[in-house]
Amino acid sequence: MTPSATSTTSNAGHTRKAYQGIRQMLFHNEIAPGQKIAYRDLAERLGMSQTPVIQALKWLEFQGLVRHERHRGYYTEPISTQEVEEIYEFREQIELALLTQTMRRLDPAAIKRLKTALDAHLKASREVYLHDRLLKDMEYHLTLAALSGNQVQQQTLRLLFDRLYLKYGGNILFSTSMDTADTAHKELFNHIRDGNLAGAKSVLSKHIKHVKRHVLDGLEQLMKEKGRTGF
Repeated sequence: MTPSATSTTSNAGHTRKAYQGIRQMLFHNEIAPGQKIAYRDLAERLGMSQTPVIQALKWLEFQGLVRHERHRGYYTEPISTQEVEEIYEFREQIELALLTQTMRRLDPAAIKRLKTALDAHLKASREVYLHDRLLKDMEYHLTLAALSGNQVQQQTLRLLFDRLYLKYGGNILFSTSMDTADTAHKELFNHIRDGNLAGAKSVLSKHIKHVKRHVLDGLEQLMKEKGRTGF
């Protein structure tokens, strides 16, 4: 490998590390919606130069998670209840379409894979660490999507989860009862295992609508509180 190729690979690796580090900060609410991003501070926290941090912010800008204002720097995008509503509506459309495809391809190996994802979700829902619950919930839905074999829609769904979890993560997405989510996921699995497409679609649709309503209620309450405090 030539020196220039080595340098290019190293730079890409630093940018990827910065990107993953900033994603973790967003996911854990260490960078809040609407906040100005001090990339010099990020570079110091991540233990690297500013160049890969700026490149990582450009990746996140392309994903719609941050925006760049000329001569002012980078900012996280503010909270938007309309965006959340649109994301959940699109999620429902994609997941219901993929569910039909999954049911057509169902075999014992697929059922076992989905059961493993369900068990991981149920175990996480009884632990204290909220972010792990959120990830296991996402993995259950993405596993169900992956079993459809439709790569494009599966990737689109993953991007929607990214937008939700990185921009609206934390306690807001846990405003719905974990027991309610557990019940919905178990009912969904049982219908899929039994080959009941209509029952599975009904449970999945109600589950996504229920979560959407609770998340929107949580966001509206948060925005009211910020309005009262002047933030």
